[in-house]
Amino acid sequence: MTQHADQTAGATPAPGRKLTTAEVAALTRTTTGTIQVALCRRGHYLGMRPVRLPNRRLLWDEAEVHRILSGA
Repeated sequence: MTQHADQTAGATPAPGRKLTTAEVAALTRTTTGTIQVALCRRGHYLGMRPVRLPNRRLLWDEAEVHRILSGA
């Protein structure tokens, strides 16, 4: 788990903050490959759609990740 993921696991998400795919994988206890395959096959991962940057990097909404993890 990354240091950032450890810090955000129990924290309240900051409005508008984005997470990398690796940070989302650490929080959801999966691999980045699992997330990428789900996104490719279904167009989403657990109902979440990332922002795709021009350099093809993906950023995920932190508040949405925490909402999924809390079961809301």
